[in-house]
Amino acid sequence: MKKLLLMICIFSLITSLSVCAAARQDSVCWYIKRNGNKRPILDDSQKIIYDYDGYYIDESLSDEDTERKIYLTFDLGYENGNTVRILDALKKYDVKAAFFVLDNIILKNTDLVTRMLDEGHLICNHTKNHKDLSRATKDVIESDLKALEELMKEKTGGELSKYFRFPEGKYSENALKCVKEMGYKTIFWSFAYEDWDNSRQMNPDKALNKILSNTHNGAIMLFHPTSKTNADIFPQLIESWVDLGYKFATLDELTA
Repeated sequence: MKKLLLMICIFSLITSLSVCAAARQDSVCWYIKRNGNKRPILDDSQKIIYDYDGYYIDESLSDEDTERKIYLTFDLGYENGNTVRILDALKKYDVKAAFFVLDNIILKNTDLVTRMLDEGHLICNHTKNHKDLSRATKDVIESDLKALEELMKEKTGGELSKYFRFPEGKYSENALKCVKEMGYKTIFWSFAYEDWDNSRQMNPDKALNKILSNTHNGAIMLFHPTSKTNADIFPQLIESWVDLGYKFATLDELTA
């Protein structure tokens, strides 16, 4: 009887550990419900990011604060002429941003990445080639992120800033843990809109209204600089944010 009970206990423990391991490996898609000009509320199921240096908004601010900040971030895999226009707008207004890049942009547009560094922008890790790492092993994740680090150093002589964004926002607890152990902070977002499909670009006036009607204090805003609409509206967008009292902060300030 004792042996039977012991075997049952061991089996239960193994089963429990297997279930827990599977849960940590489950792929989760980042999602946050918009709340207009008010700060969106994070669903309890997503709060695991706090345990692994994950950020989606500036937690030190509130809707009522007179100090108003936003953080501009861009996901960039290739250049089609619009990224240059975005950089021109940022330079004109002396605004700093963070660019989460893939290997393609470093390889084919090294001069553009060098310009970003020279103009004070952060160049951050978005994986080597936009691979879903949410269910990847630790070795695969480490190899992928390090490959981009090495390529950045080889081609530009510069370093990637220690910020990471999961492709399409797909993550898992295991992946978050691995990224943190590599010294990275994971950056999600509190606002994004449908700007990535170049064949379905939003009307500029409609895009301006959508972005401004969802800008909130402490927002981490995700854009794609390949968007023609973004390139068209960004000078006006920056001026509108300034008129609303927003200052443009950096991820270094956010995570200090």
